Amino acid sequence: MRWRLMPRLPIIEGMEPIDIAAAAERIRPYVRRTPLLDARIDGRRVLLKLEHLQLSGSFKLRGAVNALLARPRSEHVITASGGNHGLGVATAAGLLGRTATVLVPVTVPPAKARRIEAAGARLIRHGSTYAEAAAAAMVAAERPGCGYLHAYDDPAVIAGQGTVAAEVLEDAPEVDTMAVAVGGGGLAAGTALAAGRRVTVAVEPENCQCFANALAAGRPVDGEVDSVAASALGATRVGALPFAILRSAPVESVLVSDEELLTARDLLWDHFRLAVEPAAAVPFAAWLAGRVPGDLPCLIVCGANTDWSPED
Repeated sequence: MRWRLMPRLPIIEGMEPIDIAAAAERIRPYVRRTPLLDARIDGRRVLLKLEHLQLSGSFKLRGAVNALLARPRSEHVITASGGNHGLGVATAAGLLGRTATVLVPVTVPPAKARRIEAAGARLIRHGSTYAEAAAAAMVAAERPGCGYLHAYDDPAVIAGQGTVAAEVLEDAPEVDTMAVAVGGGGLAAGTALAAGRRVTVAVEPENCQCFANALAAGRPVDGEVDSVAASALGATRVGALPFAILRSAPVESVLVSDEELLTARDLLWDHFRLAVEPAAAVPFAAWLAGRVPGDLPCLIVCGANTDWSPED
């Protein structure tokens, strides 16, 4: 399946400004500027943004830091996560001297749960899906002195995630395509905003495709979550704000199978010794399959929060 969307600007009338340049300056003291790998496979040139080397093991730290800096220091932050966002919030809270509680579904991978607690946040397991954990987190955040931080449907989070693509374009302005895995859509939306007229390829696993489902329906809708990458890309519904942004940008939506993404994950290890979680290999899988256009594409390798070996 392939959808192609073209610009319709302004993006959203009355939308709160999403200033990626300001976010980059704000978060600079707290995040790593991750490297850009210039590679060739079978004669094809591709750039890999190694965001899995970020503090906390994924891009999620960027949005979490930016969002926390925009909130009162006294606020106790409560969030829900499949794992990576929770670890980003926990790490950001530690860096900024804040406190945080993270609700995760009982299906959270042990590696992610362990790291969230090690980062200093309170971890609560609730429900079998991210949606159930999020509903409980929003109720808990109604208590005085608390605030809920959404994993992807938040302008400050989207601005922070967009700094990944902004760094790519500073280092390699000749890039003509950005490919990114989609969960709830925060990284994809930030990438599309930073990329401007360049094409953003939003890649999802089959049966874990909330953005593709929203495109088909014309609005965010609930869908099934059934993929080996579900712990990172397991949103049942794309965020309303990310969806509005993505509909207004040059975006292509493509799908990959679990078999394709696991093959891509293993190839990242075999070729480059990059040990990443399945979700991080999703853009690479699309590129290997010829579903990422452009003369010089950049694939965002988004996370490595897994206990993984190539024999798994």
